[in-house]
Amino acid sequence: MYRYIKGYINEISEDFIVVDNNNIGYKISTSMETISNVRINEEYKIYTHLHVREDDMSLYGFISRSELELFLKLISVSKIGPKVALGILSSLSVDKIKFAIINEDTKTLSKAPGVGKKTANRMILELKDRIKDYNIEKLDSSSMVNNKSNINEALDALIALGYTKYEASNVMNKFDIEKLNTEDIIKLSLSELSKQ
Repeated sequence: MYRYIKGYINEISEDFIVVDNNNIGYKISTSMETISNVRINEEYKIYTHLHVREDDMSLYGFISRSELELFLKLISVSKIGPKVALGILSSLSVDKIKFAIINEDTKTLSKAPGVGKKTANRMILELKDRIKDYNIEKLDSSSMVNNKSNINEALDALIALGYTKYEASNVMNKFDIEKLNTEDIIKLSLSELSKQ
């Protein structure tokens, strides 16, 4: 129904964003990956999926089309619903998930909340033939270490220090941290959090 929604970010919460489009606020459930890449009052195109059940209609969306496409693949796996799929996408990058599926790495997949060994095996069984990225097999763990991992490491460190995921990601969203290393992201975030 909705291919994408383009508008200004009006609100950022722990597991959803609100996009203002023509004075309508769309509540869109999303991953930490998307939340960490959007800023309040800035305009974005959010790729969306309307999930319909008998008792509920919910909008899910992501800043990248590749994340949406993987989300749709994940919820097509038996016994994986939208919330578990979001947990997987919040714990692992799109490339790491695809890499783990192709290499039948149940240990990595099982790190995501709500994913045990049986679910990880089911993901591999049902999705391995549907992962089509032509160069994904050439990826290795070292090639996937980029600044996203710095951001995720900083987020984990702030949570370990007692801050909620929402508090940590919210303060990190205030700064341009794309080129900073993990230590600098933590220092900058703690400096801002101490003022609150």
